[in-house]
Amino acid sequence: MKIPSLLAFALASAAVASPVFAGDLGSLQNLSQTQFAALSQDFTAAGSYKAVAPAEPLGVVGFDLGLEVSSTRMEHADLWKRAGADSATLYLPRVHVHKGLPFNIDIGASLSAAPGSDIKLVGGEIKYAFIEGNTVLPAVAVRAAGTHLSGVDQLSMNTRSLELTVSKGFLLATPYAGVGRVWGTLTPHVGGLREETPAASKVFAGLNLNFGVANVVAEIDRTGGNQSASVKLGFRL
Repeated sequence: MKIPSLLAFALASAAVASPVFAGDLGSLQNLSQTQFAALSQDFTAAGSYKAVAPAEPLGVVGFDLGLEVSSTRMEHADLWKRAGADSATLYLPRVHVHKGLPFNIDIGASLSAAPGSDIKLVGGEIKYAFIEGNTVLPAVAVRAAGTHLSGVDQLSMNTRSLELTVSKGFLLATPYAGVGRVWGTLTPHVGGLREETPAASKVFAGLNLNFGVANVVAEIDRTGGNQSASVKLGFRL
């Protein structure tokens, strides 16, 4: 996918997304164990950490602060309706911050909430750029991250992920891409349903545009059978 097409796709996908939840996930008792397992795969993909950032380290004085929105199309839309949702797209606004540390290490955190719901997700990451990148070489980094769900009485969820990201800057633009693995642990608090631990591979690509301090990022992500689009606006130094 060409870079302009990538940017346009992510912007359009996030802009037209509608909230997946009319309320909370309060009808899990309507699902069988097999159906809950499928829903768990969707929710792990949608709720897992999305850095929406290139591989280059920020440096000791660097930071990245942004407002972000992600939309994820649920593969098992019928099951989400059985569980209490009224749409097949999960829309998550998010506040995201990254801070540079010595030795090409960055740390990051995010907080998101689903509109019209008590669902909240807090996330964190640590990234190490073992190749810093320069005018010739791309930056290459490994990232470990996780998210935690709160606000849902019938469900607990945690996700973990490990990613490898490559990026190369060209003037104001820094395209990036990566691969990774995501693991989820979803524990239902409803009689008859058991814990599920889905896992899925992920691939992602994005474009970071930096205008001095102002910053715009667009990213597409495919985790298992679920596709997400994210857009972030903010400040990066």
